[in-house]
Amino acid sequence: MMHTAREHTPQQPLDSGFGHDTTAAQILDGVDLAGCAAIVTGGYSGLGLETVKALSDAGVAVTVPARRPSHAREVLAAAGLASVDVRAMDLGDQASVKAFAKGYLDAGRGLDILINNAAIMACPETRVGPGWEAQFATNHLGHFTLANQLWPALADGGARVVALSSTGHKLSGIHFDDPQFTKGYDKWQAYGQAKTANSLFAVELDNRGRDHGVRAFAVHPGGIMTELQRHLPREEMVAAGWMDESGKVREGFKTPEQGAATSVWAATSSELDGMGGVYCEDCDIAQPTDPESPLARFAGVDAHAIDPDSAARLWELSGKLTGVNALG
Repeated sequence: MMHTAREHTPQQPLDSGFGHDTTAAQILDGVDLAGCAAIVTGGYSGLGLETVKALSDAGVAVTVPARRPSHAREVLAAAGLASVDVRAMDLGDQASVKAFAKGYLDAGRGLDILINNAAIMACPETRVGPGWEAQFATNHLGHFTLANQLWPALADGGARVVALSSTGHKLSGIHFDDPQFTKGYDKWQAYGQAKTANSLFAVELDNRGRDHGVRAFAVHPGGIMTELQRHLPREEMVAAGWMDESGKVREGFKTPEQGAATSVWAATSSELDGMGGVYCEDCDIAQPTDPESPLARFAGVDAHAIDPDSAARLWELSGKLTGVNALG
């Protein structure tokens, strides 16, 4: 299938009027999204929960896929979100992802927003499915299959897809010669690869989907302390400069409410109409990384994470691995 020349959205800020401290609720203040439908993976903890809350408060009908549906329902009910629809899905299990998507399509639901929020980070070496490295399989391949299987609903609604990346992308490009780390596992290289994959997924989905009105964005939510850090001992977080010896988180980290803001902005802002395929942070399109800046590790997007050739190559690899490619 031939793809038309891409409409290139510049990787440069729009001066959105929002910023580092903006919360998801502030993004949607006064915005009525009644009649819209969204799916938010990982929507019952940390950033995902705040994303679901903001969208629900604006009138969006939200579905949350969950590996532990009963636990997710309890958490959402305790947060005053009992109306959110919870369905079983395990991102690390391709059959489970396909079953969730089939159930959603069979119910005839529309879909305006897909937020690929769920992730695991720096876990001990774990293998899922046919021996896939768990971070790549869960953070990227699970979401790749989800979006492809939901394609009829995404295309019908001219949906926006938001893929959560992070500055972790700066740790590694895609290990095309060994994406499953069969020759030696490094948890941070594997996490970096997965977060680069999330960004490249948005680049290529936008390229292939925009003729159908589907646009995609990669998002860095900011540094936030959530359950994502559950595999990290405190001494490692102290050594990384994330907190001091007493556990006090360093300045610059965001609250979950602030962390959810960029996802919500990318999913809903009219400022982004007709745009896509870019990496966003602090509720705006990010600058390309300035390698000379002292903030190069924490701000901007590295070239390898938005490279169109790498994005196309990763899409083809992902399609071969999963056997799924609605946009081949």
